[in-house]
Amino acid sequence: MARAKQDSLRYSRFETERLTLALLISLLLHLAVWGGYKGGEKLGWWEKLHKLTLLHQAAQKNPPPKPPPAMEPEIFVEVDHVEPDPPKQTKFYSNKNSIAANPVAGRDEKQPKIDGTQKLVPKTTEAPRLVKLQPTPPPQQPAPETPPEKPAPVKPAPPASPFNMGDLQLAKVTDPKVANPPPAQPPKERPRTLKAAQAQQPQPLPGQKLEQKGGVRRERVWTSLDVKATAFGEYDRAIVEAVTQRWYDLLDSRKFAQDRTGKVILHFKLKFDGTITEMRTLEYTVGETLNYVCQEAVAEAAPFAAWPADMRRMIADNYREISFVFYYY
Repeated sequence: MARAKQDSLRYSRFETERLTLALLISLLLHLAVWGGYKGGEKLGWWEKLHKLTLLHQAAQKNPPPKPPPAMEPEIFVEVDHVEPDPPKQTKFYSNKNSIAANPVAGRDEKQPKIDGTQKLVPKTTEAPRLVKLQPTPPPQQPAPETPPEKPAPVKPAPPASPFNMGDLQLAKVTDPKVANPPPAQPPKERPRTLKAAQAQQPQPLPGQKLEQKGGVRRERVWTSLDVKATAFGEYDRAIVEAVTQRWYDLLDSRKFAQDRTGKVILHFKLKFDGTITEMRTLEYTVGETLNYVCQEAVAEAAPFAAWPADMRRMIADNYREISFVFYYY
């Protein structure tokens, strides 16, 4: 019977070489790691990494503030000089675009310099107060035509005497167009409602020029503000004109004293169909009577026209929050 082959506990030559190679590789890796650490310590790498780690942790605890969202323009301003492109950011809106400019270039400030007389209403030009016009009188009825009279028979002139040449008569030929000129057209009545304002050519809104320090680098012949045209601009301009006209009419009809100064701030909801609701006074500094006049001006100028299609698409609700500021100065 043959003996079973017994395995030896001694490493073979091949296994010894493999073990020696693995030991050398491990030693080299440890030496590389240790050398890299010492080299980075000598060059200051680990100190910089530690600072970066601390900065990252601090940033996670205190994240940087998010940039403010783009500001939507909220204050209506009349535009006198139109620009094709809107400004990047502004708090003013209108029915036309405008870019801030000065007749004399400034120092690249954020707002133009305006040499006006009041510091309340943003306006770059002077415009006279709206004049109250009388209602258009009814057209006059034309007078009934009378049949023309038959001309009298012309008597033959006596024969001329050699010593009497006769009287010289001045003949005036009457042009029927001059004799009966067309009646003068009455002046157009200023709009008292939104529809009337939209139907007529827009007139400059009344007001005094703003007084404002500043100076922008953009140089033009005129002074202008940064104003953005919006879908509300044309609609709101007509509202401003209609309310302004009614306000002046009420002040003229009651002959209020002109020595009161101050302001009235009204707030109301303008519904999609042009009607207003929930009007209230937020602030007034001119007395109860002049406050009531402002309320009447808005109430009597309404209802306004229904919103245009662009406004209906842009506004989710069926109303807008509107504030009117009336200044007495």
